[in-house]
Amino acid sequence: RGKTSNNEMGRAGSVSTEGPVVGWRATARSRRLVLIALIIIQTAIATWSLSNTFPYPWLKASEIAILALFAILFSWISLGFWSAVAGFWMLWRRKSEFTRADLPIDERQPLRSRIAVLMPICNEDVTRVFAGLEASYRSLAETPQFASFDFFILSDTGDPVRQAEEEIAWAQLCADVQGFGRIFYRHRRNNVRRKSGNIADFLRRWGRDYDYMIVFDADSVMAGETVVRLAQMMEQYPQAGIIQTAPTTVNCDSLFGRLQQFASRAYGPMLTAGQRFWQLGEGYYWGHNAIIRTAPFIKHCGLSRLPGHAPLGGEILSHDFVEASLMGRAGWEVWVVHDLGGSYEESPPTLADELKRDRRWCQGNLQHLRLLLADGFRGGHRAILAMGIMAYASALLWFVFLILNTVELAAQTVLPLVYFSSEPSLFPLWPRWHPEWAVALLTTTAVLLFLPKVLSLLVIIKDRQTHLFGGFLPLCVSICLEIIVSTLLAPIRMWFHSQFVVVTLMGRQIKWGPQFRTDNETRWRDATRLHGLASLLAFGWVFGMYQLNPAVSVWLLPVGISLLLAVPLSVYSSRLSLGRLMRHWRLFLIPEEIRSPQVIKYLQAALGKRRQYEQMDGFRQVVVDPYANAIHVGLLRGKKPKSSEAIERNRNLREFALSNGPATLSNSNRMHLLRDSESMALLHRHVWRVRDRSLANQWGLSELQ
Repeated sequence: RGKTSNNEMGRAGSVSTEGPVVGWRATARSRRLVLIALIIIQTAIATWSLSNTFPYPWLKASEIAILALFAILFSWISLGFWSAVAGFWMLWRRKSEFTRADLPIDERQPLRSRIAVLMPICNEDVTRVFAGLEASYRSLAETPQFASFDFFILSDTGDPVRQAEEEIAWAQLCADVQGFGRIFYRHRRNNVRRKSGNIADFLRRWGRDYDYMIVFDADSVMAGETVVRLAQMMEQYPQAGIIQTAPTTVNCDSLFGRLQQFASRAYGPMLTAGQRFWQLGEGYYWGHNAIIRTAPFIKHCGLSRLPGHAPLGGEILSHDFVEASLMGRAGWEVWVVHDLGGSYEESPPTLADELKRDRRWCQGNLQHLRLLLADGFRGGHRAILAMGIMAYASALLWFVFLILNTVELAAQTVLPLVYFSSEPSLFPLWPRWHPEWAVALLTTTAVLLFLPKVLSLLVIIKDRQTHLFGGFLPLCVSICLEIIVSTLLAPIRMWFHSQFVVVTLMGRQIKWGPQFRTDNETRWRDATRLHGLASLLAFGWVFGMYQLNPAVSVWLLPVGISLLLAVPLSVYSSRLSLGRLMRHWRLFLIPEEIRSPQVIKYLQAALGKRRQYEQMDGFRQVVVDPYANAIHVGLLRGKKPKSSEAIERNRNLREFALSNGPATLSNSNRMHLLRDSESMALLHRHVWRVRDRSLANQWGLSELQ
């Protein structure tokens, strides 16, 4: 292992440009120039059309601001549209240029490298994490190249009870798949720099032992063939620093989750192909479901703290985009293989959970404002950083655009008409009203937003895959319903994303907690607390404009109705029953549900098996179960408190727990005991001697027996 890795280290600073991708930089440059030209032309025409809707030939300051905001926002829409058209062209003609997944590789050739599969976790659902890892491990074990891989669970979990559950789950997994010596668990007590710090800690300790690392998220699942294919591509193309797969969203049951899952599967391949069309070797790295060349990552991708204080300074939160940019700056290529299957993830099950995740991502992406002009970054990666910023900043721009338009419409209704400009004139200037321009502009914008979804349908039809989405008619109905729901959700996201941007720019930092990945239905009380203010403001906005001008208020209804319906939308979209009903009606189906891949079958089986074992929490299980106690005490490696005060405290806690049961211990008290090998061994011995039946039941002895 060391010899190969040291050779890689020697090549980390210089990259060969020879190979099958010669010329891709020139191709990318020409494609980007054409894309920019199309966006500029389309935006200029649209902005000119909007200017014709104003009543006077001269422009006021507010109208100039409206036009400027519109130009920025329309160019953002135009970028998405032309990228989608490019993706449609690639998939329709089945273009495979620079497509690594289509390049010839001898599947029987053994791997020359060592690969580490990393799963960084922090306070995640233990059952889901280890079920996903088991599924990926079993799938990889069926391949001839299995011996080249090791698995690492890198835990930053701060909850001592959940940490104990992770240890038990790791031991059970190793026992179930005979993975001792190949699946490793490490808990990091000092959670410095979150996920990026966790991976950096692994690289400092074991990075030189592995040529590549494949990074998983807590909800990642990858087929063994896909994992092997990524390693083979890395071996064959030494100029690649990162190869990113395009994960498919699976395993969603709520209505909201199924909508997101369907949209990702139906539209995602074309949209990803379109972005890859102009990014080529300066592509995305999303932080998971990707393979990374270890040596250059160690040498070039160390993350420094940004100057200043959080939220825009300090630790870099959205580190994946930055790491890809640093890899590109060093001369290495970052590719997205949009046509390589077998890569899966999950999505937030409710709108509320998605918004919590977006709040964290917003802060991380806005930090990239500090890095847009960093020295040496490639054009493609600068564009990706800018797109990440615009993903949230565009919401605030839309919000300001709506406010300015509302003020302008109200002014035109309330204020008297102006017939003479500031320049001397003998003749009046009559106001011009061109509602047809406004209708045409609105129609054009709608086409740009929704035509890509129609193009995705055409690709599915051409590839004869409609049956994998439930059939032609259910697929068409699903797309129509998804368009309606996504249109209703767009103003709600705009409202919240605008708030996220404002509070971040005001310097308010957020707590970076775990993402909810399991189904958790939204209660009416929680939805009202979350969306109530937006609904009240929307009602006042629409009602006020109706009082001023009923005709004008009609233009506000698409946004107003969405915000007024935010509470029931949030509640009903979280319902598992509605999601399952849609599946029963064959709506929002995806191919992975029609023909479930083997790795997903492994996942479902592992989830079912592990949920049967969810009988007691980690603390009780470590105390009561001899196997779990041996695992935990062994991992502590004899650690125990040294001060007399701590020793006396733990002795009192043991006596208190044995007399009153585990439920009487606080979380901090459990932590003290769980980190003391002697206390856990003594508790285990004493609990099995308990004579009081009710106390024995509190510890769970009856469940174990």
